[in-house]
Amino acid sequence: MPSIYDTRQKIKFIFIFAALLIACIFLYISHKLVKDLSAEEKNKIEIWAEATRLLASDNPDLDLTLPLQVMQSNTTIPVIVLDHQNNIITWKNIDQADTEGFISTEFIQKFKKKDKQIPILFEDGSIQYLYYDDSVLLKRLSYYPSIELLIMSVFFLIAVLALSSSKKAEQNQVWVGLSKETAHQLGTPISSLMAWQSLLKEQYKDDALLEEMGKDVDRLRTIAERFSKVGSKPELERVRLQEIIGNTLNYMSKRISGKIKITTNLEETDMHVKMCPPLFEWVMENLIKNAVDAIPEGIGDITIELDRIGHKACLYISDTGKGIAKNKHQTIFNPGYTTKKRGWGLGLSLAKRIIQEYHNGKIFVHSSTINKGTTFCIELNLCEV
Repeated sequence: MPSIYDTRQKIKFIFIFAALLIACIFLYISHKLVKDLSAEEKNKIEIWAEATRLLASDNPDLDLTLPLQVMQSNTTIPVIVLDHQNNIITWKNIDQADTEGFISTEFIQKFKKKDKQIPILFEDGSIQYLYYDDSVLLKRLSYYPSIELLIMSVFFLIAVLALSSSKKAEQNQVWVGLSKETAHQLGTPISSLMAWQSLLKEQYKDDALLEEMGKDVDRLRTIAERFSKVGSKPELERVRLQEIIGNTLNYMSKRISGKIKITTNLEETDMHVKMCPPLFEWVMENLIKNAVDAIPEGIGDITIELDRIGHKACLYISDTGKGIAKNKHQTIFNPGYTTKKRGWGLGLSLAKRIIQEYHNGKIFVHSSTINKGTTFCIELNLCEV
């Protein structure tokens, strides 16, 4: 069953494809227009070259009115006419700056490199060569598609960023509102449970079940505290990372099937980081629960390892589950993405927000192999000694 995020991704790709298709069509039409105008200018210059040949004719009966009109009609296309020894015969529509004194040899060579040459063969057997360049209008038109495409790309990027920012702000508002409301709703039953627990302790002072019940009530209080902290920057405290990991594992190990073996490999040297313990424990619990859900038939291994790399503490949580496809390594952290029949797809998204925004760390898929398992990594900055 496709997730909300998968559907949204498909719509996004369709939108991008449509935008690229429109841009390609626009570029094709513009390119064809420039090509047609270039061909038309070439045709005009060929007529201009023919008029030049006719004006040099010795035939007294030839009417030169039309050739003269053709010569005068060219007011935009730059041309230079050279003889076979590269001596300049005439030029037209070239800036005065290029013709001060006379047209430089460098300018002529630059003009000839454009490879737009038309030979003019005269009646006496002599030959001249006409070189021409695109008109100013054609040059501007050839740049226009690229400039307009650049402008379209900038506006498209701005629109995407604006939509992404507004969507993220809306999601944050929803998460914050949901979290605050959840914490508020949990407050009343938790207070009631605490009161009932106190009454029961008075009647059954030595009952071991009440102690376990008290632990669960305390856990509910911690969960409510976590929800209340979402949406506001929590105060970070300097803690020993191994201790926080140990507390989380002590709680989770009693609530996981005995068929799943949890192995730890924590560095003996103490690692101290600044964190909000309730929120960090929430992230660890989420990753461990996901690992349990990913293990087929509930039989497998979960490994917790801690390593020091430079000034960072790296926590690895591995499982022997079904694995994650490589193209989903980033997608799984997006809101709404889930592979479960029941779930909102917010767990990893909130985990990423807690680690990256609140703790200035990183959380990512370190490695994953289909049907073999996955390793998540959490990187945190170590406190200075």
